[in-house]
Amino acid sequence: MDNPGVILAVIAAAVQAGTPLLYATLGEIITERSGVLNLGVEGMMIVGAFFGFLGLHLTGSPWMGVLTGALAGMGMSAIHGFLCITLRGNQVVSGLALTILGLGLADFLGAPFMGIVTRGFEAFDFPLLSAIPGIGTALFRQDALVYLSYILPPVLWFFLRYTNRGLGLRAAGENPAAVTAAGLSVARFRWGGVLFGGFMAGIGGAYLSLAYTHIWTNNITAGRGWIAVALVIFAFWRPLRALVGAYLFSGII
Repeated sequence: MDNPGVILAVIAAAVQAGTPLLYATLGEIITERSGVLNLGVEGMMIVGAFFGFLGLHLTGSPWMGVLTGALAGMGMSAIHGFLCITLRGNQVVSGLALTILGLGLADFLGAPFMGIVTRGFEAFDFPLLSAIPGIGTALFRQDALVYLSYILPPVLWFFLRYTNRGLGLRAAGENPAAVTAAGLSVARFRWGGVLFGGFMAGIGGAYLSLAYTHIWTNNITAGRGWIAVALVIFAFWRPLRALVGAYLFSGII
């Protein structure tokens, strides 16, 4: 690939393909930092993909579709939170069940919409930055959700490192006894981490149907949720490393 145009095209494709992985990975990082393992990312993503598609189909607004998908993913994660935080159930079993539930639910509800094409999000040139020679054409001729994904890793890094709530969330995962001793609620931090993880997984799923494929089909996630779980470990639970890992993995696969 000596041709610079081909290399830039590969980078642009890797960024687009890595965006749903990045959203799901960032959400799972926050969930696991709070002390909860959620292996149901695949299920939350595919439910987010379907309800995102349905939201756009019903309202005509891509942003309403994203919000619908994100809330659907959050709703799925609430099941996991109830079982694992409130009832103190087994996190691995609950996460696997969540994936099975999500895959079955999306396939069942999505059957009438199979093959329907929608417009969704379209790529556009980001002002000024898209004019940067070379890399500007690869990174800044994307859609709005890609541009949003550039901002989230540093924002979450700052949140975990420098804010009271972020530090409290990390402590809930690393030293819950210290959180309790400080008069804070471990369960509240963990619920926040679980719900945020579902919200982000829902956005990642919605991206697949609204921006990446513009169509609804069964098994649209194709194992991306499991890749996101692996990326959390690859990134050492750090949001900035997740940015690199998501694009690297998407470029390879």
